[in-house]
Amino acid sequence: MNSLARYESVKNSNPGCASLITMAEQELSAFFNAVTDLFGSEQAEISAEDWLREFIEIDGLPASTREWRLITARVSTRLANRVNASSPSTKFITA
Repeated sequence: MNSLARYESVKNSNPGCASLITMAEQELSAFFNAVTDLFGSEQAEISAEDWLREFIEIDGLPASTREWRLITARVSTRLANRVNASSPSTKFITA
């Protein structure tokens, strides 16, 4: 049995679980696409890995879009710190 077939079996076995999986897919996909557009594919891949790590570390499945967004917000903070740390510093000239 291939992994897609196993995924479909799990998705179809519990409607509540399928709904949570769909929310997770939508949240991660939207986040990945936004990061790709704004910062490029390399940052998007790193951020997607961060997102999945964050998801694995939480206790229980998020039950609402708001809870999925909290994962994205935490990972967005890491992305911002990473991008700011890697960007060249600019000095302001004061008169």
